[in-house]
Amino acid sequence: MRKIIEFDEASYSALKLLASDRTSSIQELADEAFRDLLKKHGRPTNLKDALRQSLRSIPANDRGKSKKA
Repeated sequence: MRKIIEFDEASYSALKLLASDRTSSIQELADEAFRDLLKKHGRPTNLKDALRQSLRSIPANDRGKSKKA
């Protein structure tokens, strides 16, 4: 999916320089930044993480926490 993001001139220049220093692209920098942002806020970054997180929200799937009568 493509989205257009606008940067001011100073930010774009800094990103180009960082990408050049790391021998990567601005797209790779953006991917890394958005992944880090999602992790920071506890959001899954891929399907596997999303499925794992959804299983944790179901009490029957909690290991070691069985209720004995």
